[in-house]
Amino acid sequence: MMKELLKRYFDLRADKVPEEVTIANIKADASFRGATLWVLVFAIFVASLGLNVNSTAVIIGAMLISPLMGPIVGMGLAVGINDLGMLKSSAKNYAVATLASVLTATIFFLLSPYKEVQSELLARTSPTLYDVMIAFFGGAAGIVTIATGGKGNVIPGVAIATALMPPLCTAGYGIATGQWLFFLGAFYLFFINTVFISLSTFLGVRLMGFEQKQEGTIEHKRRTRNILMGIILLTMVPASYLTLNLVRKSIFDQNVERFVGKELAWQGTKIISQEVQPKDKQLRVALIGRPVEAEKIAMAESRMADYHLGEYHLSVIQGSQPDSLMRLVGQLQLSKADYTETALQQNQLIRELEVALNRYESIASLSEQLRPELQVLYPHIQSLSLARTQEVRTDTTLTTPVVVAIVRTHPHSKLSDEQVRQLAAWLKARAVADSLRVVVE
Repeated sequence: MMKELLKRYFDLRADKVPEEVTIANIKADASFRGATLWVLVFAIFVASLGLNVNSTAVIIGAMLISPLMGPIVGMGLAVGINDLGMLKSSAKNYAVATLASVLTATIFFLLSPYKEVQSELLARTSPTLYDVMIAFFGGAAGIVTIATGGKGNVIPGVAIATALMPPLCTAGYGIATGQWLFFLGAFYLFFINTVFISLSTFLGVRLMGFEQKQEGTIEHKRRTRNILMGIILLTMVPASYLTLNLVRKSIFDQNVERFVGKELAWQGTKIISQEVQPKDKQLRVALIGRPVEAEKIAMAESRMADYHLGEYHLSVIQGSQPDSLMRLVGQLQLSKADYTETALQQNQLIRELEVALNRYESIASLSEQLRPELQVLYPHIQSLSLARTQEVRTDTTLTTPVVVAIVRTHPHSKLSDEQVRQLAAWLKARAVADSLRVVVE
């Protein structure tokens, strides 16, 4: 009973169009000549522009008009029905499409005056196991739609989900700018999409019972199947490793946040920055407010193992000027109760000090707010600390309020003078500061 019910709802063969129609449609889509090749070139230009200006809408539009899925589905179908001629033709068209796409993107980024790395570009350089699953299930939806006569508005969604075109554009960007890690990461993502869209197509035609051609010997078929499995496994290994690292980093970051939020929530203090230094095995935390006794810091460090941070040491940096402000606020609040005759004046002073304290806290929280943008715009920067201070000149008695930005870059990375100027201008605008100094470590 259950088997019949499941077959009734999930049997694909009932909706199949004639196999020769499906095969003819896929063969037609797999051909890259004339108009199809020109459409691909134009779509690559559109996608490259979208990546250049960081526009998701433009990138989606380019993916919708791209004909890249044709030869990939063609290769999966050819292996599934054992059509060696179709496999060779699809592989040739796939190579032509890939080469044309990368060359077009390279030319675009060579000519483009704007070569800053954008978030949409960065998103195409670190493939994981999630990309494998997206490609597989997207390809499965595609072959089911094609084999059943295109029921539903599925193919455009598959084109967007599997994202074949942006990785090729990012690969072209890597060549144009000499960033070969960009090229390798992006091309690997494209290869993942290729392999697993083809695999889902292969499995789809087998499950739907497509008739196989009787070409080649049994030994040849076995060798082809072994090569296919080898390619699939070799494709999954790096993606699985990257996914494992991504999950580990996410868990580690959550443990750090839990530890800082629960164990370092000392009364009268404010955390303005926190930084993990894997090389030195240190968790550095900068505080403003009341001084924290060494015993409390040692006690908090002894609890790091409870958060799976036992191999790390806690380093606490405590500020002075913001701390004096908070102490003075506390003293004035106590004296307010004792000296009623001066309550009005003290209230005014407290408000002024609270305004000043809020300025310090706001600049501290700005560092955390800027983290996502900083990772995209300046990937060479490892950490950023912001603080308001007073600049004292030796030739005058006046002091000038200034925001100090302490920037630490990744090892073997360096910011150019122009990048430092751009960073200073950007931070000055975001901090709404009259004066800002950038110190690069």
